[in-house]
Amino acid sequence: MPELAAGIFAERVGEWQVSGRRRSPDRPAAGDVPLIVALHGGSYTSAYFDLPGFSLLDRAATAGIPILALDRPCYGATTPLPPGAETILASAERLDAMIGMLLAQSAEPARPVVLVGHSIGAAITLAIAARQPSWPLAGVAISGMCLASPPEAGAAWAALPATVMIELPPDLKDAVMFGPAHTFGAPMPGLSHAADAPVPRAELLDIVLGWPTIAADILGKVRVPVHYRLAQHDRLWITNEGEVARFAVMLSEAPAVDAGLLRDTGHCTDFHHAGPALQTAQLEFALSCAAPADR
Repeated sequence: MPELAAGIFAERVGEWQVSGRRRSPDRPAAGDVPLIVALHGGSYTSAYFDLPGFSLLDRAATAGIPILALDRPCYGATTPLPPGAETILASAERLDAMIGMLLAQSAEPARPVVLVGHSIGAAITLAIAARQPSWPLAGVAISGMCLASPPEAGAAWAALPATVMIELPPDLKDAVMFGPAHTFGAPMPGLSHAADAPVPRAELLDIVLGWPTIAADILGKVRVPVHYRLAQHDRLWITNEGEVARFAVMLSEAPAVDAGLLRDTGHCTDFHHAGPALQTAQLEFALSCAAPADR
């Protein structure tokens, strides 16, 4: 991959371009090591996973795990989807193909892959897994999403400007992406805005209105281990132990499901006090998925 800046890349894959961030460890972890591919949520770029002091990329490299954080279609320099067609299923189809091509062009095309997805990126991660990709998917770790949004969410998103791309005001983002003040510290939420990006309106509507209608079908087709965490103070989803349990039950074909409710944190858990523990658990899960006994 041609280097553009420290850890930032852009590459042609077939007829498309894909951009993102990467980190390779100086010393790989012992034993079988996966490649982590991270997919950000709506209104953020791949920088979501690489903010100073909150970086999953840095934590993965320290743990000896190579990692790519991709800009999803319509973000960064990645080739966009057609305007108005930015749905979970369309994004999953495109990213399935892109990841396969990236692996084919890499030095280790057979290395097992663990997807880490947040928010809309988590729904897309599950949709990719449900497609049974031809490349070696070993597991998925997801956060920041569940099965249904509060009733008022649909009306709020539908009232957004009728433009293809929407730039969410920082104050609005802070109100929905973060939990109570005691759950995070300086330099948040200010630092998080370095990862901000316009979001496709169709994507926002699809996660609120479309996802609840397809979630059961997608979750029922996932056949790899799943690590799932939902934030207690996630303002974008209905959050309680019952919803976590309902989500886990729908993953009926997954060989292993580790699902739980994270206390004292908000939607973007990576940016909260609970972030380091979440990221560490995701990396430990990724290593377990790459172990021979688990494949």
